[in-house]
Amino acid sequence: MDDATTPPVQAPRPAVSRRSALLGLAAVGAIAAVDVGGFLCAAGTLDADALTPARLTDRFEEVAGHHDGFRRNHAKGVGATGYFTATGAGSGVSTASVFRAGRIPVTGRFSLSGGNPSTPDADATVRGLGLAFDLPDGEQWRTAMINTPVFPDRTPDGFYERLLASKPDPATGKPDPDRMAAFLSRHPETAAAMNLIRQHPPTSGLDNSTFYGLNAFHCTNDAGVTVPVRWTLVPEQPARSPGLPPLGRDYLFDALTAAVSRGTLRWRMLLTIGQPGDRTDDATRPWPPTRQVLDVGTVTIEAVRTEAPHNARDLNFDPLILPTGIAPSDDPLLSARSAVYTESFTRRSGEPEPPPPVDVDGVRDDR
Repeated sequence: MDDATTPPVQAPRPAVSRRSALLGLAAVGAIAAVDVGGFLCAAGTLDADALTPARLTDRFEEVAGHHDGFRRNHAKGVGATGYFTATGAGSGVSTASVFRAGRIPVTGRFSLSGGNPSTPDADATVRGLGLAFDLPDGEQWRTAMINTPVFPDRTPDGFYERLLASKPDPATGKPDPDRMAAFLSRHPETAAAMNLIRQHPPTSGLDNSTFYGLNAFHCTNDAGVTVPVRWTLVPEQPARSPGLPPLGRDYLFDALTAAVSRGTLRWRMLLTIGQPGDRTDDATRPWPPTRQVLDVGTVTIEAVRTEAPHNARDLNFDPLILPTGIAPSDDPLLSARSAVYTESFTRRSGEPEPPPPVDVDGVRDDR
């Protein structure tokens, strides 16, 4: 099985210094400031009066500015349509209809992290893929993934503290490495996660990126047996190293559009099955590479298109929208992400339509 789903269990703990803090900021790129989601108080780790979905959403706006009608994070993106073809192998661990052999429609969204929809593409910026599976009987499964094998933070309060530590200094326009070094000294789990992320450099494009679900979930089968799982999408398109600059302001989305115009894009969905003792509440730590991995199907993307009404533009890729047979784990980030996704969706839904930006090959509007 592909080892992309199961990186080494223990990354060496790096020495925390001003230099390592700078390297960590460079490696994590945009997620040092704005991540795949937002976080609120969860599992009693934060003072509810100090940290709420609204205040965390405000923080995203402080970092990237306010942009009417756009997501507060992963603002730059493109919608996609396609389907999921299940192998049937997933039915051994879950009753979810998505894993029964057959084909179901999928709506997706490729994106880059950050709240500014006009930011230039960059290899170091974290890439996202949100998917919504339209299942029988009106059920849906939604998932939001990124192209790093672990998440930098274990808890919502850790995320918020890192967000503050990475805030640019007004005098330099860059984060203060001393402040980040102090943060990493208090959060060795984040230092280890950054080190592991550095060991997985980005590929040349969105079309050949591996996307990780990061958080653990629980699957229950017909016999009532429940196991922890994590999912990963592994591209069938060959991985290539990034090209040399200059590549153009929107080169990642231009390349994705060109790739789809030449034919469909495909990702294998792999379920990694956890064992007793594997942490389900810590997205900074991968599971051992010896864990069982099931190939449960293939996501096929047939087209990308402008995010017009009634497609990916109007979808909130809430990780807690789950079908019967899949349930949340005890990971505190899940309820946090769900709450702030909802806050962001509510805000942008009530705002004026943004002016139409320049399309790329007639299909993209960055919303």
